[in-house]
Amino acid sequence: MKKTLLSAAIGVAAVGFGAVAAQAGTLDDVKAKGFVQCGVNGSNLAGFGAQDSSGNWTGIDVDLCRAVAAAVFGDATKVKFTPLSAKDRFPALQSGEVDMLARNTTWSASRDSQLGFDFRAVNYYDGQGFMVTKALNVKSALELSGAAVCVQSGTTTELNLADYFKANGMEYKPVVFEKQEEVDAAYQSGRCDVYTTDQSGLYSIRLSLANPADHVILPEIISKEPLGPAVRQNDSKWFDVVSFAHYAMITGEDFGITQANLDEMTKSENPDIKRFLGEEKDQTIGKDFGLDEKWAYNIIKQVGNYGESFERNVGQGSALKIERGLNALWSKGGLQYAPPIR
Repeated sequence: MKKTLLSAAIGVAAVGFGAVAAQAGTLDDVKAKGFVQCGVNGSNLAGFGAQDSSGNWTGIDVDLCRAVAAAVFGDATKVKFTPLSAKDRFPALQSGEVDMLARNTTWSASRDSQLGFDFRAVNYYDGQGFMVTKALNVKSALELSGAAVCVQSGTTTELNLADYFKANGMEYKPVVFEKQEEVDAAYQSGRCDVYTTDQSGLYSIRLSLANPADHVILPEIISKEPLGPAVRQNDSKWFDVVSFAHYAMITGEDFGITQANLDEMTKSENPDIKRFLGEEKDQTIGKDFGLDEKWAYNIIKQVGNYGESFERNVGQGSALKIERGLNALWSKGGLQYAPPIR
């Protein structure tokens, strides 16, 4: 009887394992259909995910989606974008509507555990801030007691806001909307005194206001918001591909490899660079990932290194002109650091 029960238990376990294994095939599915379906910001968030009048997508998150396509197909254009609201982004990933989420999404414990997602790479280190009109004559978030605060529902921003005011013994009136466009409109029409979201988002939103110079972003950062791509759990091969697409962009900048000098760098005698660019004989990194050995070369060639992506989308080459700060390389005082690709 015990032997029968043990055999049955092993059979159930095997079925369970098989079910998990059957779900862990996004990379194969992506290759079969010929493109990456990437969930991005549907609110035209400049610098991260925005679509111009011709339908072209740009942004630091958009670049990451293209980097994944370059790694998988050798062609950064083999990606389709699904614009998503803050509320819709998680169901879209859970249901398989998108293969990956790159939508200025904060990595948190509950999203990793309760929602069944995996995060690892952080393509933008951010923190929550506050924006007010200059006419309010406020210099610090600690002067905001009694203020009406515009905030988007279904975000960590809403939770952080409540914690910050409670911790500092202040009162506030939340003015909550589901869509970012609704929050933008409410703030601009004067329905609230304060706009709160990730500080990078505030820089982007300020540009869209009628008179950007009339608004100031307060100095306080009240949270840690590590923003990065998410995939479904139990899909380690795809998880690796998405994560190391970002790490390849970091490594490229670390080595001083740019789109302009890439082909010259393939002649380098540095074994790390040769291995990274797929020039080292008998290497298996690409094969281990289920990719071509030129996967990292293709990312840098078609998308650029992380510094190039940062500068054109949110840095000094963009309208936002955000300093690198925490997003500088580890060797320059920042947090962007890639595991060795070897």
